[in-house]
Amino acid sequence: MSAKFDPILGRYLRLDIGGRAHRIYVEEAGSGLPLLCLHTAGADARQYRGLMLDEAITSRFRVIAFDMPWHGKSSPPEGYQDEEYRLSTQAYVDTILAVCDGLELERPAVQGCSIGGRIVLQLAADHPDRFSALIGAQGAAWQAPWYHTDWLHRPDVHGGEVCAGLISGLIAPGGPEADRHETLWHYMQGGPGIFKGDLWFYRVDGDLRETIARIDTSRCPLWLLTGEYDFSCRPADTLATARAIAGCEAVVMERLGHFPMSENYAQFTAYLHPVLEQIAVNTPDPSAL
Repeated sequence: MSAKFDPILGRYLRLDIGGRAHRIYVEEAGSGLPLLCLHTAGADARQYRGLMLDEAITSRFRVIAFDMPWHGKSSPPEGYQDEEYRLSTQAYVDTILAVCDGLELERPAVQGCSIGGRIVLQLAADHPDRFSALIGAQGAAWQAPWYHTDWLHRPDVHGGEVCAGLISGLIAPGGPEADRHETLWHYMQGGPGIFKGDLWFYRVDGDLRETIARIDTSRCPLWLLTGEYDFSCRPADTLATARAIAGCEAVVMERLGHFPMSENYAQFTAYLHPVLEQIAVNTPDPSAL
């Protein structure tokens, strides 16, 4: 095997979020309509490596993924040692909008998974004119918790291994073994208490069952994609959410679990490519205007 670089550019973006200075790590590949990708709870933007190497997408989209504050290569803000990390709905939205503004993205499409799949519903309700399209993978307005978060941050337990153990069962069987273990590795490397803090949004603050009544898909189209093996955001949860939103398109993805973009990207493309094709056809490329 000869040495070569992947066609992915990584940089740090300095910006204010909620009045605090942050240094956010951003990766991107391709050119065209911006496609902003949001990683899952407790992980980071490495989950989108397969998508960033997919020339069928990067030939038409500028794919952008960033590590949320406290995640991956994005350090916590100054003074983090004196606080407990808890992701709120408002902080999540503020972060996404700040990154869009910092990168000067004009009506990007957004694809999020898990907590990212949930927050796109909030974006659709409150900021539809900021985006050209929204895709929620493993997204629904609400799921009853099936886990106890105290195990995710204890001095007598290896937090990263517990996080990986918790999410291991959410990966569908039969996918590439290497991709399964890479997905687990991302979770083993999370900062102490970060997965638990993200789940504050998912379990407590991010109940969007009333919020989705404000979504108007004529202003911003919305797709919800969910893996058939996901018992955290079950297909029934996603389909129920879609039925409550006029014009929302929902698809149950075969042979996939909670992390479609990292656990089995080849299988995910069968569902993602048609959606992105519709977006590309119906949305002008701002760089070409």
